[in-house]
Amino acid sequence: MLESTGDGIFGIDNAGGCTFANRAACEMLGWRVNELLGRNMHALIHHTHADGSHYPEGDCPIFNAFRRGLPCRIDSEVLWRADGSSFAAEYSSYPIIDDGVVQGAVVTLIDITERKRGEQLLQQAHEELERRVEERTAELRSALGQMRELSAHLETVREEERTRIAREIHDELGSLLVALKMDVNWLGARVTGQPELGAKCRGMGRLIDTAVDNVGRIMTDLRPSILDHQGLWAALEWQAQEFLDSSELKSDLQVHISHGVAVPQGLDGERWAIAVFRIFQEMLSNVAKHARAQGVRIRLYVDGPPEPVLHLEVTDDGVGALPEALDDRRRHGVMGMRERAAHFGGTLRINGVPGHGTAVRLVMPLPPAEAT
Repeated sequence: MLESTGDGIFGIDNAGGCTFANRAACEMLGWRVNELLGRNMHALIHHTHADGSHYPEGDCPIFNAFRRGLPCRIDSEVLWRADGSSFAAEYSSYPIIDDGVVQGAVVTLIDITERKRGEQLLQQAHEELERRVEERTAELRSALGQMRELSAHLETVREEERTRIAREIHDELGSLLVALKMDVNWLGARVTGQPELGAKCRGMGRLIDTAVDNVGRIMTDLRPSILDHQGLWAALEWQAQEFLDSSELKSDLQVHISHGVAVPQGLDGERWAIAVFRIFQEMLSNVAKHARAQGVRIRLYVDGPPEPVLHLEVTDDGVGALPEALDDRRRHGVMGMRERAAHFGGTLRINGVPGHGTAVRLVMPLPPAEAT
């Protein structure tokens, strides 16, 4: 049996001397059987670590099998051949017990050089793959950052263009409509004796009034003046009230701004405020377009200093948004809200339950105050 197995097997007595060895063990170690018998096997094949440092016999796991009764199975060391070369080995050592007395140990060993080489190649491939994944991840992270910066820049440009258009509408078209209204009133005052012309002037006046209202609505959609004149908190509350008045839904509106928290100022503060306002508009727009709700609950809370955080929640009792619909890449409104929030370190969570409504929650830290 010893000669038929491919594993190397040898025995040692309580002094560490070799008592027997099979052919496989001799071939692995480069010794003949008669050269091994009686020799101290630690001094012969286990005397040095793989790094060239001395391996004390007292630390040898092979000898501990009969000295301390501690069997072992080791695959992290090397054994040494007769020609002075070493090989990666997996060995096990178990005590030989006869009538309750330890007589030595039997040791099995196999050459695992190829296995170790394969493990090393696999480890190298894994490390290379990890390196490439890290590089690719860094590239994607950088690209995502650039896309968000570009998106934020485009949003800033869009808001600036909206502001410019709103201002021009106010200054140009608004002035023309006021002048036209004055002219129609002037004409109407001078045709009192001509009922048909008077009626026509009054009709034109009503059309001009409608045009003025429409121009005001368009300017508000482009850039609500309350956002510039009274700040974000007032603008959010005004927008919520405007939505509730127009939708005629059952409503529950609560607003709480902690004492001492001012609307962020400066360019970053303005961009942050615009992002929050547009996200809120999109929340309300989704309720109006898709929810088919009977009621809506709106909560606006801003935590206090020193690190205030805005919490904005819109919950409806409508049909409920399906998860797959929320993750649909074609839902640009949802994607836009999430991207706006992420650019400023915020998060947007949407929880929809079919038949039980949808809750949209925005959490946005306020930007730090700019140094003056």
